Amino acid sequence: MNKTYQLETISCPSCIKKIEGMLKTLDGVESSEVLFNSSRVKVNFDESAISSALIKAKIHQLGYNVISEK
Repeated sequence: MNKTYQLETISCPSCIKKIEGMLKTLDGVESSEVLFNSSRVKVNFDESAISSALIKAKIHQLGYNVISEK
C-alpha cells in the first residue's frame, strides 16, 4: 500500500534523515521518501505487517504532526 502523509512542517535536511532513518527500521515498510519542499512523506508498506496508524504514531513520536494522509 502507498500512502502520503502531509506534515505540518519539515524545517531542515536533518529532519529528512531523522524521519527516513526511523521508517527504515520499521518491519513492513518497503520504501519511503521525505519531500522537503512540500513537507510530505511517501511510504510504501505491507499493510499485513504494519498499519498506517502505527506509521503516523512513529512520525509523531519524532515530533512531527501528520495533518492529513492520502
